[in-house]
This record gives sequence, structure tokens and C-alpha cells, in this order.
Amino acid sequence: MERRNVDIFGSIDWLTILIVLAIMVCGWFSICGASADLENPDLFSFATRPGKQMVWIICAIVLGAVMLFITENFYNSYAYIVYILLLLLLLVTIFVAKDTKGSRSWLNLGPVSLQPAEFAKFATALALAKFVDRFDFNPQHLGDIVKACAVFVIPMILIVAQNETGSALVYLAFLLVLYREGMTGSVLFLGFCAILFFILEIKFSPVSFGDQPFKLGTWLVLTIIQLLETLMIWLLSKDRSLTFTVLGIGLGGMLIGLAVSLSIIPFKVTLLQVALIVITSAYIVFRALKDMASRYILVAAFAVCSVGYLFSVDYAFNKILQPHQRTRINVILGLEDDPKGAGYNVNQSLIAIGSGGLTGKGFMKGTQTKLKYVPEQDTDFIFCTVGEEQGFKGSVFVLLLYLSLLLRLIFLAERQSSVFGRVYGYSVVCILLFHLFINIGMVLGITPVIGIPLPFFSYGGSSLWGFTILLSVFLRIDCERTTSY
Repeated sequence: MERRNVDIFGSIDWLTILIVLAIMVCGWFSICGASADLENPDLFSFATRPGKQMVWIICAIVLGAVMLFITENFYNSYAYIVYILLLLLLLVTIFVAKDTKGSRSWLNLGPVSLQPAEFAKFATALALAKFVDRFDFNPQHLGDIVKACAVFVIPMILIVAQNETGSALVYLAFLLVLYREGMTGSVLFLGFCAILFFILEIKFSPVSFGDQPFKLGTWLVLTIIQLLETLMIWLLSKDRSLTFTVLGIGLGGMLIGLAVSLSIIPFKVTLLQVALIVITSAYIVFRALKDMASRYILVAAFAVCSVGYLFSVDYAFNKILQPHQRTRINVILGLEDDPKGAGYNVNQSLIAIGSGGLTGKGFMKGTQTKLKYVPEQDTDFIFCTVGEEQGFKGSVFVLLLYLSLLLRLIFLAERQSSVFGRVYGYSVVCILLFHLFINIGMVLGITPVIGIPLPFFSYGGSSLWGFTILLSVFLRIDCERTTSY
């Protein structure tokens, strides 16, 4: 049987729409302040960026309205087809797109240029929702989690191949969706460890341990791995004998070796640590087989894989990342001082925000933005325009709008009657949250500059249309949450 007809205008969540429209309006005024020409302040001319953004906004509203008239059944039934089509488009983009600032991610379609990566977000969200909605999906089953992760890892790989690492990282937000659906927290724990190990190794790799022949960063990470291995085996087994054996062989052996290296014969203690981790892991596997406790093997696997990951960090950092990406990471970690290069954007952004004070300098009166001191000031760094022109009060107002939107979308996601609707809703929430956190963070200098826009706020048609489609599909799904077959 078919679903009964849905009254779109009566069931749509108008509060969400009003919040988004308010964000768009604030964004448009900020674009005016960042890019309008004071000598020719025609804000509605199609030759100016404010005029073009007005066109993008009108088109986005029309596009969103069209998406609202497509039924949830269509999105559910054709989720995989839409996903595959967008994957093919991402693949084609790699070969046909022109090189733009080092990336091949933009398709020129006559007078406009579109970035497929922005539209692939909603397709990936649909595919993930469809996959998790299966009756036999088990968020505690490793095989199902690996397959679910593959849904967003595949577009990530294709986007990285376009040399758009920043856009690719956004897809990691889908991990939070799986966590909401019951995925074990161990995956997030592994992600946290990967980030921590990466930062420690890169941050302290140039630092020697006194006059010892090994690096402080490597020693720190290996010591943390030994501590975590001991802690994890205790939490899983509650076996004091096993725990103290792992502790004694691992950390005890490391401390003895460190004492010998410091006082008698200097040697690479990190090599000893690797050997001790292998020995303790082998012993854990032996006890797992003896005690018929297969879960112990996971601890040994974590320790050994962590060591392998550690020694791959330098290769990934120096061989895979682009030079400008390495420089940005070095600047954010304090390894380089580059006020005229990679750190220039952030420094100028902070100056602009700080100069705004409590109430700001007023609309189109920001000196930092009007004099073009801040690069990408109407796209990636547009929030600094808010800080300079509208001050602390205006910045807080914009952040409260985003907070209201996120809280409202969480409420909508929780009230869905289907797993498909809930997973898609949380996909929207997590993507917006990731964009908001990273964009505001890089403007304030607390996250690396990876070049992602502020949702519904930054200048550009692709990002605005991509977010509009992403949100409109969810609003349509929400309209049908109470329908029955």
C-alpha cells in the first residue's frame, strides 16, 4: 500500500527553516562587509559577490522547496543509486577537473563551477541511513561496522585523490552517527589514540631525550602504549597476576633500560620498548589461549598495531601530506613561526576579531576586512568579519543561531519513527557540527586551517546548495514521521 498524502506546509518544521534563513541573511550581510566595494556599493549587482550570493540563496530556496516535494519513499528506495552516481561523479572529477589552487575538485558548467564533494555528503548520508536501517544490522558486530565505515571512507578516498583533504575529513563526522546507533566506544577511543600519537610524534620528534640517542616523541608514545596495554588488560581480566606481569615486563623493563642508558651506556631505549611490547603482547596471546579468553587478543593487537601506526606517522606526514598541509600543522603545533605564510590567515583573522571589541565597528566599517588583510575573508574566514563588524555580541548571536539549529535538529532526529530517518537526521547534525567546530576553530587559531566553509554562511553556491539539499531531505523525512502504510 502507498503512504497517505502528506500536508507539507502543515507538517514541515518551520522553526528550522526560520533559523536557517536567519543564518543565510547574517551570512549575506557578512559577505557584503567582507567583499563589497565602497566606491561602487551596488550590493545587488550580479557582478559583485554579494549579488552573486543573493542569486545562490534564491536558487537554494527553490532547490530546497523542490527537494521537499520528493517523498521519503523515493529517498529510501534510491539511496544506493544516488550514492553510486555521486561516487562516479567524484571519480570523473579527478580526471576532468581543472587544477584550482592545487586541487582538482571543481567542475566548470558554463557560468558556474560546482564541487561534487559538497553534494556527496547528502548521498553518503542516505546510503549510510539505508545500510543501518537493515533489520540484521548489528552495531556491536565488527563486520557490520567495517561495512558501514566503508560507506563514507570510499568518498573520502576519492576526495583525497582530488587533493581536497579538508573536505574529505568532514566525512569522519559519520563515525559519531554510528556511535549514536550503538557502536562501541572503542572505535572513538582508537581514533583519539591515533590523533594523540600523531600529535606527540610530530610535535616532539625534533626533540631529543637529553643527550640520549632517541627522540622524545617516540619514547612518549611507546610509553603511553605500554600504559594503555596494562590498563586494558586489567579492565578486561581483573587478574592481578596477569596485570602485574605485563606491568613488570613492559614498564619495568623500560625503566631499567632507561636507567642504564642514562647512567652507563646510552642506547636507543625506544627499540627496547618495541621489543618489550612484542614480548608482553605474545604473553597476553598465550594467556588468552590458555584461559580461553579471546578478548585478551584484542589488547595485544591494539599494542602491536599502535607500534606499527607510530612508525608510519613520519612517512604519512612527509610523503602523503602536501607541503602546505605540513606547514599548517607545524604552525598550529608551534614548530614553525610563519606570520607571513601559513600563519598569516590566522594572525590577521585574530587581529580582525580582536579589533571588533564588544560591539564591533559597524556594518561595512571593518578596516581589516575592507583593506583585504584577511585572505578568504568571505569564504573560509568569514567569521572574522562578524567579529570585526559586529563585535563579541554579534559573534555570540551567530553562534547561538547555530546552537539553536543543532539542538532543533537533534530534537527532530530523536522523534523519528524509523531508523532510516534517525540516522539521516544525525548525519545532518554531525556534518554541520564538524563544519562549525573546524571553521570557527581555525578562525580562532585552535584547529588546523583545512579550508571548509561555514554552513549556510560562507560565500559560494556549491556549499550552500549542498547544505540545502542535505537539510531539505531531512525535513521531508521528518514530515512523514507519523505516516503509516
